[in-house]
Amino acid sequence: MRANKNLVIIGKQVVLVPYEKEHVPKYHEWMKSPFLQEMTGSEPLTIDEEYEMQQSWRNDDDKCTFIILAKDPADGSLLPCNLYNTETMIGDVNFYLNNHDNPHEAELEVMIAEQTYSGRGIATEVIKLMMYYAVNDIGVTDFVVRIKETNDVSIHVFGKFGFVETERSKVFKEVTLRRQASDDLKAEICAWAEQHSKRAEFKQA
Repeated sequence: MRANKNLVIIGKQVVLVPYEKEHVPKYHEWMKSPFLQEMTGSEPLTIDEEYEMQQSWRNDDDKCTFIILAKDPADGSLLPCNLYNTETMIGDVNFYLNNHDNPHEAELEVMIAEQTYSGRGIATEVIKLMMYYAVNDIGVTDFVVRIKETNDVSIHVFGKFGFVETERSKVFKEVTLRRQASDDLKAEICAWAEQHSKRAEFKQA
């Protein structure tokens, strides 16, 4: 999405940066994992296809993605010294605006690819940051997530945000959860984001 191509979002534990070509090789390695393919419902791509997909994420107006970088707790600086440093990459978060009946509905996805970072509340933080961006910058009014029915952790995380099950597909073995961006939700995530996050300009290499 062109709207976020120069935006960095800094949270407590993570930094969200636009998906750039420098990130593609590590992302490509992640997506060779059968487990991540299963959890994300993804098909393996060639490295050339991955670069094409990166450009699509960058330029299409109906989808938005950020790469998740881990912040170094010992580093007192606002940003990591190198936003292209793939050693700090731990996952990605994105949304699609693909509901033609409701163009303000965003389909959210979050992936913590580096399993050593699971169980630290990072996914919860990332969801808050992304929902805040989607509501305030893009004008999203509704959220939907589609999660593999075996992914109890993700279902629980989104449940904490008030997402409720609306569909269950036996064919795709996935659960659909939805949540309206109500005034209460907006107030909650806005209050959190204003206290725990900052923004910066992304300076391209």
